[in-house]
Amino acid sequence: MRTYVPIQAAALQWGGRDPGSAEIALPTAQRRFDPDRRARIVQATLDVVAEHGVAGTTHRRVAAAADVPLGSMTYHFDSLDALLTEAFTRLADTVSARFADRLAAATTFDEACEAVVDLIVRDVWASPRTMLLSYELYAFAARNPPLRRVMQDWMAKSRAALERHFAPETAKALDAMIEGLTIHRSVDPHPADRAQVRAIVERLVR
Repeated sequence: MRTYVPIQAAALQWGGRDPGSAEIALPTAQRRFDPDRRARIVQATLDVVAEHGVAGTTHRRVAAAADVPLGSMTYHFDSLDALLTEAFTRLADTVSARFADRLAAATTFDEACEAVVDLIVRDVWASPRTMLLSYELYAFAARNPPLRRVMQDWMAKSRAALERHFAPETAKALDAMIEGLTIHRSVDPHPADRAQVRAIVERLVR
């Protein structure tokens, strides 16, 4: 891209006439094209929260993790709360999709029960990192009521996925059980094994 700068005719002569003005082409610096910057900032925010917690998350740390200028943080997000809200929304959407995919793969009632067991005993969605981020989301939402909407949407998606196979009231109970047992398993030195979890599921769905 070039910028054309006018040069007064007094500095030029053209056959004894004053051409009024002339233009010469000067190269200008090209702006860095970075269409993924916003998404990278959001992902880096989750990385920083996982390492430092919400309390330790700052614009400077996120900018460093995302490898972007510090000034671009406020360009893309009005506040740190806005950034955290979008980051936790991405977390909820990602986890909900994994949850729904596992249940969607079930084609029979028995397979649906096995899918529920998998959601508890395998890292289908509740990896250690996801659980850590979930704890941070719970604590953050407790102090920031607008964030409760993110959690409510997450809950609604989970129940909708379960309702593909179970009655609404059963789906609600299963959703609470999945979350509760998953949290217990993340800290219990002797967590329930697959057979024990399957027995709990059976008691809820029969």
